[in-house]
Amino acid sequence: MPVLPLVFTSGWASGINAYAVVLLLGLFGATGVSDDVPQTLQRPEVLIVAGVLFLCDSVADKIPYVDSAWDLVHTVVRPLAGAWVGALLAGQSGSLPDVAAGVLGGSTALASHAVKAGTRMAVNTSPEPFSTIVLSLAEDLGVGGVVAFAMFHPEAAAVVAAVLLAGGLLLLLFLVSRIRRFLRRRAQRREERRPASRAP
Repeated sequence: MPVLPLVFTSGWASGINAYAVVLLLGLFGATGVSDDVPQTLQRPEVLIVAGVLFLCDSVADKIPYVDSAWDLVHTVVRPLAGAWVGALLAGQSGSLPDVAAGVLGGSTALASHAVKAGTRMAVNTSPEPFSTIVLSLAEDLGVGGVVAFAMFHPEAAAVVAAVLLAGGLLLLLFLVSRIRRFLRRRAQRREERRPASRAP
């Protein structure tokens, strides 16, 4: 399997839901769907931890404002996961230096994470929770579908991931005003909490 497209695709997907990527790749390898998945991702303890964290992510990701707090924490986690998975895939194939694959996977994950986090900030300016739930489900299905597609058609999946990433970055430009509104609201809430906490 060509490793470069898979590294790019897994990096894009890791920026949206890193735990789903680790879980899916591990399951594909453990069940024999693909022989190109590193043994590290197939280990039972890795699958269990990824599964538990995926469930936590699925819940937090569907609650307005909680999802943005979760995204803030994962600004570090998702790029590191993308770099780790990319390096593992490169080490398994031997066709790409581990460091180069790690940089590609990590930087792609950071870009897609920025799209996800920015989009969530914009959506959270709306008072109803349904937009957040629908968007979260679409992200989960998109990650699952693209990663599964990459197992059989890595080059085509990389093209899909590249188009989605480029489209997401363009979308962010149109959502800048909403993102600023979200940040202003969050700053106002912090200011309102401070007098309450100082009161005797």
